[in-house]
Amino acid sequence: MRDAQSRGESLIGATAHVTLEPCSHHGRTPPCCDALIAARVARVVVATTDPNPRVAGQGLERLRAAGIQVDLLPTDHPAAIRSRELNIGFFSRMIRGTPWVRMKIAASLDGITALPNGQSQWITGEAAREDGHLWRARACAVLTGAGTVLEDDPRLDARLPGLARQPHLAVIDSRLDTPPTARLFEPPYGGLPRRLWFFHAEAGSPQADKLRQRGADTILMPGANGKVDLGATMRELGRREVNELHVEAGAKLNASLLREGWVDELLVYLAPRLLGQGAGMAPFGPLERLADGTPLRWLDTQALGTDLRLRARIDGRDAFLTNR
Repeated sequence: MRDAQSRGESLIGATAHVTLEPCSHHGRTPPCCDALIAARVARVVVATTDPNPRVAGQGLERLRAAGIQVDLLPTDHPAAIRSRELNIGFFSRMIRGTPWVRMKIAASLDGITALPNGQSQWITGEAAREDGHLWRARACAVLTGAGTVLEDDPRLDARLPGLARQPHLAVIDSRLDTPPTARLFEPPYGGLPRRLWFFHAEAGSPQADKLRQRGADTILMPGANGKVDLGATMRELGRREVNELHVEAGAKLNASLLREGWVDELLVYLAPRLLGQGAGMAPFGPLERLADGTPLRWLDTQALGTDLRLRARIDGRDAFLTNR
């Protein structure tokens, strides 16, 4: 709207198509309803209502009260379905109170993510790694474990030209083993700010002060057996307004997240090679029956250089979208 007005285009009598119900409250920006009313548009086509209880239909009513025609698409309209997918993280946080969790894995064709000696760079090629950075950049936060930090010393930032923001970084670190010299404390690509959150299970750790001195938040989330409570962590990330959570972790944390039901979607990059022995993707189980395996639904496949990207969704995890 600002762009059209800056070009001298009048919006009086225009039709606006929006993917989400215009908000009716002050948040990070003023109410979108007010801007549409002030522009004197004649009609607003809305793909889906806003699940935020601060909006939840009030935006539509406000527009109608101003004399604007409002058309809400049926829930099964293709554009409504695509709009809910576009906002899947926001819908997840508003309805479930937790982020939409997407787990990224890079592996050989036989499912090996690292050799027995720990070497994992690089199993996949440059095109797959660049695509992985695009998915990092899409997320509100990246989640990893202390094991990955200690073994690989990654920065886990999105390294793409022209980025406007960096995803925050959350680390599951039960004993706060991360050293304050770790590379993740370095300024991320582009010098863009990000928050560092360490979820731990032991109170009174002297390491906490050292990490806080490096600008991190240390968040006590004790669970069973000295581990971090993953469910409480997900709810806390939701409270911190994380919509989409991008997981890049080792096999143990991957397995815990899957076993406890905190993964919604898998983003798997397969390289055309066999590695035989090494770390698997997520060694949960053992299961007694094949029927006890985690059911998936394929979303898409794409060739990236010599590698193959597979996207699959845990069956039923997106059911909260269907009644909108």
